[in-house]
Amino acid sequence: MTVREENPSGALYAELIKLSEDWENEDSCHGYRKNAPADIDGNRIFAACENGELIGYLFGHCETTEKATSVIPERSVCFEIEEIYVKPEHRCKGVGKALFAYAEAAVKDEADFITLSTATKNHKAILHFYIDEIGMDFWSARLFKKRKFK
Repeated sequence: MTVREENPSGALYAELIKLSEDWENEDSCHGYRKNAPADIDGNRIFAACENGELIGYLFGHCETTEKATSVIPERSVCFEIEEIYVKPEHRCKGVGKALFAYAEAAVKDEADFITLSTATKNHKAILHFYIDEIGMDFWSARLFKKRKFK
């Protein structure tokens, strides 16, 4: 497996959109919808490939905070991960960890923090991955309870 940063192109857009469509069909995240090129534009793209096939991706961008939060000081630069996805048959094999490590190294001189949000339906697995495997810290949680059923 190789991980590298990619420049957006027509072929890469098509592959990223196809994987995001697969992700949508998994129904593993609340409200996830496949990407369009506009969702990808303006982001740094990191790709994991095996035998020439895209097996996972991570994309995100840097932004500067306007005001301080409970964790992040005012005017800090955060690399916000918009998406990280690995094909199901390649999960638990270090692909997500490799994507994260590559992106972290790529932004180390420009970002003070790496941040992300998740809407996964499998919170136990995702918290294990991000906290135990990657070494992120827990910041906050947004929970919901559906009250009206149709």
